[in-house]
Amino acid sequence: MSLKITEECINCDVCEPECPNQAISMGETIYVIDPARCTQCVGHFDEPQCVQVCPVECIPVDPDHTETPEQLMQKYLHLQEQAQTRNRAA
Repeated sequence: MSLKITEECINCDVCEPECPNQAISMGETIYVIDPARCTQCVGHFDEPQCVQVCPVECIPVDPDHTETPEQLMQKYLHLQEQAQTRNRAA
């Protein structure tokens, strides 16, 4: 279940640095979450960090990208593997 940022976003910049998967970036007008990188912090934290710091509560679950906790863990493991491969190549 990827998260998404809604139009209520005030571009306060607090969510982006909290994302351990670098899934949050500035979009055309508001911040956006890349569903391919969002694991809801599974593998890193017990709760999604962006949701914890958002002052306007504009980060719900994205119904267009539903995943089980097991799928989120698999995505986390895959992202970690990619990061290790990049680090070895550098």
